[in-house]
Amino acid sequence: MYSFKYFSLKRHVSNYKSVSRRFAALLGFSFNGHTYMRLHKPNMVPTKRLPDALIIGVKKCGTRALLEFLRLHPDVRAAGSEVHFFDKFYHKGFEWYRDKMPPTLEGQITMEKTPSYWVTRSAPRRVYAMNPSVKLLVVVRDPVTRAISDYTQSASKRPSLPRFEDLALVNSTVNWGGVWSIVDSSWPPVRLGIYTRPLRRWLRRFPRSRILFISGERLVVDPAFEMARVQDFLGLKLVITRKTLLLQLNKGLPLSSQVGKSAHATLLRQN
Repeated sequence: MYSFKYFSLKRHVSNYKSVSRRFAALLGFSFNGHTYMRLHKPNMVPTKRLPDALIIGVKKCGTRALLEFLRLHPDVRAAGSEVHFFDKFYHKGFEWYRDKMPPTLEGQITMEKTPSYWVTRSAPRRVYAMNPSVKLLVVVRDPVTRAISDYTQSASKRPSLPRFEDLALVNSTVNWGGVWSIVDSSWPPVRLGIYTRPLRRWLRRFPRSRILFISGERLVVDPAFEMARVQDFLGLKLVITRKTLLLQLNKGLPLSSQVGKSAHATLLRQN
């Protein structure tokens, strides 16, 4: 025990600060003037966090394959299913959304995929409210191929669905006579392929540098190239390469998407 009555006021203050610093160091604090500040330490306990990156679209372009490939990276953790927070469940609040995320360590990236965000009018504003610095991934492919894939999926569930051409085209009489078929841009599978409409909404909220467009076609013919672009965009170490993709796929990585299966076939042919 110190008997402070034997010290001058100056020595008293100096001794107090010295002892305080030693105790603060033991407790993980730093002493700065009259303020204690908690020292920043890496969080080694997995914690549920809001997403750092989102796969926001586009439907039937390869979003599932992209997520399946990203799961191979040790610093990526993704929600198990499409959460639909920004289009259907926004009223439940951010704590509800956070609870749907997987636990991550500090330094890992939390991700979520819901392709319908791309065309949801309120989604850009809502995503921005969550995090203005979030990174957005958008997979696109040839609009005709995308529309056919979309239709094929619907037709597999509804055999009575009219033919693709009967839905995608409408007859129009032109001035010089005759009946011509034109594309019906109001039909959802066609409308989804008009990428400029939703893009304008997203660019009103986010700079172009925050959005990465991924080629659905190249994800099939050269998945390693596209995944290198994705990892660079997300600030990740280059872990997912042609070698690691082939290794994991040969080990039996479950691929639920046609794009992913096609990419695997491409890698096998190139091997």
